[in-house]
Amino acid sequence: MRVIHLHLTAADLARVRFAVSPLRETVASLRALATAGKRAHLHGAWGEQMRGRLPVRELGLLTTLIRPAGYMPNFLFPSPRRRFTSFDEALAQVGDADPATVVRELEHLAGHRVAQQGAGLSNRRSLLRSLIDRPDAGIGLITDALAAYHRVAIAPEWPRVEALLHDDIAYRSRALADGGIDRMMRDLHPLITFTGQSLRVVKYYEGHAHADGRGLLLMPCAFAWPDVTVRTSEPDEFTVSYSPRGLGRLWERHPRSNDALAVVLGRTRAALLTQLDLPMSTTQAASLLNLSAPTLSAHLHALRSAGLLASYRDGRAVLYMRTDLGDQLLAAANPTSA
Repeated sequence: MRVIHLHLTAADLARVRFAVSPLRETVASLRALATAGKRAHLHGAWGEQMRGRLPVRELGLLTTLIRPAGYMPNFLFPSPRRRFTSFDEALAQVGDADPATVVRELEHLAGHRVAQQGAGLSNRRSLLRSLIDRPDAGIGLITDALAAYHRVAIAPEWPRVEALLHDDIAYRSRALADGGIDRMMRDLHPLITFTGQSLRVVKYYEGHAHADGRGLLLMPCAFAWPDVTVRTSEPDEFTVSYSPRGLGRLWERHPRSNDALAVVLGRTRAALLTQLDLPMSTTQAASLLNLSAPTLSAHLHALRSAGLLASYRDGRAVLYMRTDLGDQLLAAANPTSA
């Protein structure tokens, strides 16, 4: 077993923060896509949905950059400036990457023993060479490809993915309040162990890295599963991406509420109750159901008043989730799904 040791100071532990990024999910999903066809793959349902829908030309470029295993260029993973950075904001950070850094990382990728396994090596290296020779033009091609892929593969699923990520952060925040950093880190991921002031992460390589006061950014990432991704490049803070709790719920097929439940609640409220197994804001749920936020807000408040939903504040957002009573009602309405 090989392990990378991330050494943290007291100053680093005082600067631990969380963030989510739709761009990180987009990039990580390309690796998941390469293995989603395998039996019992957690993202297999999503991979099946993507068949025949993905932009073929852009996919050839992106799968050259993101291989099934091994090194991934760091410039594709800019550190979020805030807890949430939109896809467009993050993509602009990629577009502003230093060309010299891009060249250095692409050259490392081209020669990486693990990343360059598999068929098509000659074609991949030829494409990487063309990007290396003209990094300014190459960055534009990469951002355009990421945008085209994101629109098809991630944007339609983002409300549920985002809800899952924020649910994990809320859990970690409660663990921190209950038992400090040690409690929060205890079950971060099976491949991560927190001992003293070090994170030990099982990887395909050995190493030691010292944060030296730069801080630690923890990023739940649905498509990171089953791996943990680590970034220690200076001058940024250490970044660790791990799969969030409850990931198995992400691609569950939700039973359609039956006519009887729709008659009692109304079709919109029945559909809303079905979706809220994950905590969502009004904006997220409105996007998922293609309704205006004010319209959906009225339905949310009605369901909460009936005891079928609970709500809690997370920063500026109010999140809604089914209560036990809501679960029981949905189960009774769909007995074959239980």
